[in-house]
Amino acid sequence: MSAESDTATGFGIASRFGWPIGGALGGSLGAAAFGALIWLIDPAVVEVATPALYGLGPGEIVGWGLHLFHGAVLGIVFGFLVTRDVVLETLRTDVETDALAESGNWLRLVGAGFAYGLAVWAILPALLLPIWVGRAGVDAAAAFPAVAVDGMIGHAVFGLVLGLVFAATVDLQDR
Repeated sequence: MSAESDTATGFGIASRFGWPIGGALGGSLGAAAFGALIWLIDPAVVEVATPALYGLGPGEIVGWGLHLFHGAVLGIVFGFLVTRDVVLETLRTDVETDALAESGNWLRLVGAGFAYGLAVWAILPALLLPIWVGRAGVDAAAAFPAVAVDGMIGHAVFGLVLGLVFAATVDLQDR
């Protein structure tokens, strides 16, 4: 793989490592939006259940820190995935719809972020979280709303914000 294929530029990010920064920033902001939504519905999810996944006691700051860290890591994974040639070429594919063709990568990255957010919801909380909680044996983490509709909506919001921030910080046109 050449150095040119790893280069992403845009809004101050002009190095071959631009996508991790855009991914981490987008993931953290997406997690903040998701966390705010969940906080309004049930603050204990962030304050109690998230720290309990790591065997930690309840704590607002610890819960938010872990939630934002999860978002940053998932954002970096998103950045890695969408900058791989096979996904990038799919995102750049010419389409018949004028509105989508004229939108450039922005709308496509936001859509990819949305789909990624839903995939994260389907894989992590719905499939892996019950296994993690079962092995950890932590009662507080068992209260996590794994397959709840609000969790799905929150992950969709996470993905939308992630895709939007990623599109604003990393220009994939020149890759």
